[in-house]
Amino acid sequence: MSVCILLASNSALAAERVVLKYNVFRETIAVEELSTFAQTGALSSSLRINLALARQDPKVIRQYLTTPVKVSPVLLDRVLNSPVGNIILDELSQVIHTPSRSADRQALRSALSLSASGDGQMTLIEIIQNYPTPNVEVDGERLGNAYRQLRSLQARLENLFGF
Repeated sequence: MSVCILLASNSALAAERVVLKYNVFRETIAVEELSTFAQTGALSSSLRINLALARQDPKVIRQYLTTPVKVSPVLLDRVLNSPVGNIILDELSQVIHTPSRSADRQALRSALSLSASGDGQMTLIEIIQNYPTPNVEVDGERLGNAYRQLRSLQARLENLFGF
């Protein structure tokens, strides 16, 4: 019974909508819609239009969303709860953040930890799915930067801890 309650509460805390921002364009779509695109490559009409207006290549966006970054959940937790981790979280929150821009560090720390906890790796789509607010904003033009920051985090963990 407690497992059911835990699973129900986790899904209640997961993002439901993502606001994709490209310059002056802002499109709110369901996280499920973005997840379907990430998993299958199938674009909804609204996502197709949004990416076309922003002159973004869907294949590149999909690659950023789905390419995994391997991390040890334990080491990730240690780093994210350190002064260096706060810097990393602040950098990532320039791309993925709460609509109000409050508690970005905490929300992102939670999403990163949840994403890495199951299999020792994380993807940007998992981070968006695990974001603990109903809405999450994503700067689509800087999605590549967020992916590179995750890869940099992976390299830092490998160098510091030999993971």
